[in-house]
Amino acid sequence: MARTLGWPSLVAMGVGAIVGTGILTLIGVGADRAGPAVLLSFVVAGAICACAALCYAEMATMIPASGSAYTYSYAVLGEIFAWVVGWSLILEYSLVVSTVAVGWSGYAVGFLKGLGIAMPAALANGPALGGVVNLPAIGIIAVVAGLLLLGTRESARVNTALVVLKIATLALFVFVALPHFDPANLQPFAPYGYGSTAGAGGVKYGVMGAAAIIFFAFYGFDAISTAAEEAKNPERDLAIGIVGSMIACTVIYLVVAAAAVGAIGFARFADSPEPLALILRELGQARVATVVAAAAAIALPTVLLAFLYGQSRIFLVMARDGFLPQSLAKVNGRGTPARITIVTAVFVGIIAGLVPLDVIASLANAGTLCAFIAVAACVLVLRRRSPTARRPFRTPLAWVIAPAAILGCLYLFTSLQSVTQIAFFGWNGLGLLVYFLFGRARSLM
Repeated sequence: MARTLGWPSLVAMGVGAIVGTGILTLIGVGADRAGPAVLLSFVVAGAICACAALCYAEMATMIPASGSAYTYSYAVLGEIFAWVVGWSLILEYSLVVSTVAVGWSGYAVGFLKGLGIAMPAALANGPALGGVVNLPAIGIIAVVAGLLLLGTRESARVNTALVVLKIATLALFVFVALPHFDPANLQPFAPYGYGSTAGAGGVKYGVMGAAAIIFFAFYGFDAISTAAEEAKNPERDLAIGIVGSMIACTVIYLVVAAAAVGAIGFARFADSPEPLALILRELGQARVATVVAAAAAIALPTVLLAFLYGQSRIFLVMARDGFLPQSLAKVNGRGTPARITIVTAVFVGIIAGLVPLDVIASLANAGTLCAFIAVAACVLVLRRRSPTARRPFRTPLAWVIAPAAILGCLYLFTSLQSVTQIAFFGWNGLGLLVYFLFGRARSLM
C-alpha cells in the first residue's frame, strides 16, 4: 500500500476517531449512570486510555505494520493469543462503527426535525426501540464505505476537513453553554456513588459504572496504529499521532463535559440520543442547537471513517496470515482492500440497523479492553525478553504505566453489565471454536 499519510493526517485521524459519539451522544448515557460525577468518569477513563496509548505508541513504532494489537500479539505472544485479540478487534471495530452510525442517526433525525422534516419512527429506530430498521444508520455506513473505496489519500483529506468542523462545533457549544454554568446543577454530585453498583437490568451505576461506558469516548487512537503501512515515516509519525491525539481529546472532553453538566440538571439530558443539542434547546438556543445537530451529522462520519478504515486493515492482515479467506486480502488499483471494506460495511450496517446504542457501545468496550490489555502485556514481555531492542518511542515508567493499563482495563471490564461480560466470553468461545476448526489449519505460520 502507498505511504501517503504524514503525522498531521494521523493526528487528524486520531482526533476524528476519538472525538465523536462518546462526547456527542454517550455523555447523556454517562450522566444517566453517574449524575454530575460523570466528570470524574471522564477523568478515570481518560487516565486508563492514556496509559494504553503510551503502550500502543511503543509497540507501533517497534512493529510498524498494519494489524494493530493483533499484529503485536502475533509477534510477541504467539498465534493463539493473536487470534483471540484479532477476534476481539473484530468485535470492537464492527460495534464501534455500528454505535457511531446509530449516534449519527439520532443527530440527523433531530436536525431534520428542526427543519420541519419528520423521519418516520419505524425507519429511524431498530426493533428494540419500537421501530423496524434504523435506515439513516445504514445509509451513512454505505456513504463512508464508498469514500474509503476511493483511496486513502482522498479519505484523509475529507477526514481532516470534517475534524476541523467537529472541533468548531464543540467550541460553539462551550461558548453558548458555559455562561449558563450553575454550581447548583452539580448537586448532588455523585447520586449513585463512586464505585459500580448494579441496577435494574444489570446496568452498572456510579462513577466507575459510567466510566466503563464513557471509556468508549476515548479510544480511537488504536485506529492510528492500523495505518502503519501507509505512514510516510512510521517510527516518528505513529507516536506523534497516537499521543498527540490523546492529549488533545482529553482537554476537549473535560471542557465540553463541564459545560454540559453545569448548564442544566443532568436528568434533563440523560440518555438523550442528541444531548448537546437538547441542552442548547433547553437554554432557549434552538437555532444554535440546529447548527450543532447539523455539524454533528456532518462531522460524526469521521469516526466511522477511521474505524471502518482500521477494521479493513486488521482484516487484511488476518487474511494475509490465512485466518480469513486470502481472497479478501486483495488490494485494488487505488491501493485499498475493496473486498473486505464492502464485506465489513454490510456486516456493521446490519448491526446498526437493528441493535440499540447502549448495548452496542457496552459490548464494543469489552473487545477494546481485551486489545488494550494485550498491547500493555506485549510491552512488558518485550522489555524483559528484548531489553536492548531498538525502541523509537519508549513508554515512560513502563513497569508502572503498562500494569496500570492492564489493571485499569480489568477493573473497567468488571464494571460492565453482566450480560455484556457473558456476551464477550461467548463471542470469544465461538472464536476459539473457529480457530481450532478452521483458523489453525489454514494459518501460514
